[in-house]
Amino acid sequence: MLGTETLLVLGLSLGQSAVYAIVSLAAKLTAAGPLSKQTAALNTSQSPRPYLDLTYQLVGICFALLPVLLAVHLLARDPGEPARTLGVDLRRPGSDLARGAGLAALIGLPGLALFWAAAQLGVNATLVPAALPHLWWAVPVLILAAVQNAVLEEVIVVGYLVTRLRQLRWRLGAVLAASAVLRGSYHLYQGFGAFLGNAVMGVIFAFFFLRTRRVLPLIVAHTLLDVVAFVGYALLPRAWFDWL
Repeated sequence: MLGTETLLVLGLSLGQSAVYAIVSLAAKLTAAGPLSKQTAALNTSQSPRPYLDLTYQLVGICFALLPVLLAVHLLARDPGEPARTLGVDLRRPGSDLARGAGLAALIGLPGLALFWAAAQLGVNATLVPAALPHLWWAVPVLILAAVQNAVLEEVIVVGYLVTRLRQLRWRLGAVLAASAVLRGSYHLYQGFGAFLGNAVMGVIFAFFFLRTRRVLPLIVAHTLLDVVAFVGYALLPRAWFDWL
């Protein structure tokens, strides 16, 4: 039952995203022109009408979090106390923030170097982290999108998946590999470099959770990384990001 449940949760969330990412990568590889000349855009506009666009953005963020609520509901039934199981309670706010910031620095700086190397090798598509119109709500929406990404990915791919695989008596190496490969897979629409970088991040984050049983620092770290990427791209001169 736990195995079936896990597959269903992933099929409704990031497992589904991984399948679409693989199809997207296949489309890019079979299109005219090299992968490096194609674009992978995040946070795109949904309508030329500003307030309708804002509505679509907010609705999309809210519905993207429903799999998280499902995972929390299922964990509340087995093993119970999902806040403690996931480590998202507020018992250690200072420690969680500090460790989250440290993880963001640990992942972010080498990650930039990896993205640069992938761009030079032509194994990534050109990444556009934010493509919203220059309106008053763009930055708040990008921050909300960063939080949504962090909560969805860290709760599902680390907290929920690692907990279930350990209940299913998977070995430590297999648990780390499964979480890392899943994280890398749903980033394949960006290219092979993005897969590798996110898989490495997945190993580090899953190992951190196994050692600490805390997802909250991972959410903090992921949010910081995405806020810097999304908001920085939206506000800073485009010439600064030619290397992406």
